[in-house]
Amino acid sequence: MMSPMALLPRLLGWLLVLACIAPAQAATRAWLDRERIGVGETTTLNIETDQAGARMPDFSALAPDFVLSGHSSTRGSEPVAGGGHRPRVLFAVALQPRREGLLTVPALRVGAESTAPLVLTVLPDATAPARAGEPVFIEAEADTDAPWVQQSVGYTLRLYYATPLVSGQLDQPVPDGAAVHRVGSDVQYSREIAGRRYTVVERRFVLVPERSGTLVVPGARFEGTGVGGFFDDMFGGGRRALRAQGPSRVLQVQPVPASAPQPWLPLQSMQLRYLATPQELRAGEAATVDVELVADGAAASQLPELRLPPVDGAQVFPEPPQVDELFERGRPRTRVTRRFAVVPVQAGPLRLPGLRQAWWDVDAGVERTAALPDLHLEVEPGAPAAAVDDAVQAAFEAGRGDRRVHPGAWRWLAIGLAVLWLGTLAWALRERRRAGAPARRLPLVQPRGDAPAPATSLRALREVLVAGDARELEAALCGLAAPSAASLEALSAQLDDPGQRAAITMLQEARWNDGDMAAARRALQEAFARGPRWRAPAPADAAASLLPPLYPGPRM
Repeated sequence: MMSPMALLPRLLGWLLVLACIAPAQAATRAWLDRERIGVGETTTLNIETDQAGARMPDFSALAPDFVLSGHSSTRGSEPVAGGGHRPRVLFAVALQPRREGLLTVPALRVGAESTAPLVLTVLPDATAPARAGEPVFIEAEADTDAPWVQQSVGYTLRLYYATPLVSGQLDQPVPDGAAVHRVGSDVQYSREIAGRRYTVVERRFVLVPERSGTLVVPGARFEGTGVGGFFDDMFGGGRRALRAQGPSRVLQVQPVPASAPQPWLPLQSMQLRYLATPQELRAGEAATVDVELVADGAAASQLPELRLPPVDGAQVFPEPPQVDELFERGRPRTRVTRRFAVVPVQAGPLRLPGLRQAWWDVDAGVERTAALPDLHLEVEPGAPAAAVDDAVQAAFEAGRGDRRVHPGAWRWLAIGLAVLWLGTLAWALRERRRAGAPARRLPLVQPRGDAPAPATSLRALREVLVAGDARELEAALCGLAAPSAASLEALSAQLDDPGQRAAITMLQEARWNDGDMAAARRALQEAFARGPRWRAPAPADAAASLLPPLYPGPRM
């Protein structure tokens, strides 16, 4: 058993990691559903907060530049990582600009917090659509007419109607040779065309060409029922059927260039940056690196996984990525953020290689590379490696959702761990005094007949290796020892077979570093087919005491 002073860094390291991964509360934020509009059109200002008692903001500061309408608010809650819920309050108001140019939506006070200012681009009055004047018509727009194969093309439908609708259905047929899927929810606003007020429903799609050549996108169809005017109601014609056929679009799809990078990633732009980097590092303590990738012109499903390159002298544990998909300037835009926990294994200089990602510039037709600089850090001495492995593994198991812990319970969990540690230490001291002699470390041997039976039988292990998940595999393997090993690292230290130790390492890589779980499962089945092979017992005089004597007696 470790001394109290040796146990303290382990406890503090564990508590520090738990505190680092505690879920953060969302801040109050504001956004516009459209950041570029024309004169006479409207955009919706949305404000979201987690302050349950927040009231409708004072929008009077917007009056000089905007006509306001359609105030609304909704209140509810949403789940958070680790369990539990947080309040969610959403305020919305429609804004119609009074002039063209760049207009600023100022910061607004919401409860105890404020939103960030926003910028709205108001374009001059656009040319009226060719079919303007009809009661209902459809407009279609692609963000490019000459995309590359597998490029995400923003495709926007706009349904204009001047007659109030009772019901309606807008359909976009799927073109031959391309995949199409909707992005986000419909956006509704109003626009004045040639003195007539239209309600506009804007529906967005991502169109991905699958082969080069001519691609014809069929026109959209609308069928609905509208409400007539006053005289129509008097003569029984209050409702009438409405139909509209949108125009088709023809795209010329370019092939993948022979010199293109692999994987093929056609984009308008890509940026990589560090959101957070470690200010100091200690051996055996987890530090975090936050990375952001912004891809203009791709949906999340098209982007490669955000991963740090291998780091010599440190273990890297990625958390699940956070993905935000937007639709800006007529095309998809994806923001991916990911946190990596870096645990140095020894003191000294440490190089964290920067992430690099090649992509194809669809506008210039050339290959480009987004890259992060390498980080050169100095690692200070810290906790022993074994204590670090135990703490990091336990903490990240909780952070990945294996244990459902309410965010507010992290503080109590840390306090409980400290109390358990102190209680265990007091019990060990009492038992040592009662025994009258220092306790000895158990030799690393296979359990004998008088030792407690292992928690996992060989048959049970084989069953878990076939159908068990990562947690069940770890528990079954640790149960092979008697008493059960505290962790996979502790189990590896007791095994004499290099193949069994290597198979356990593969399992850890699969669980924590996105390795191949199927390959790890096969390796474990082969290595443990005949059971574990334990190390030979250590000499009796080589065993160290769990706790040194508090009052050493006189030497003989």
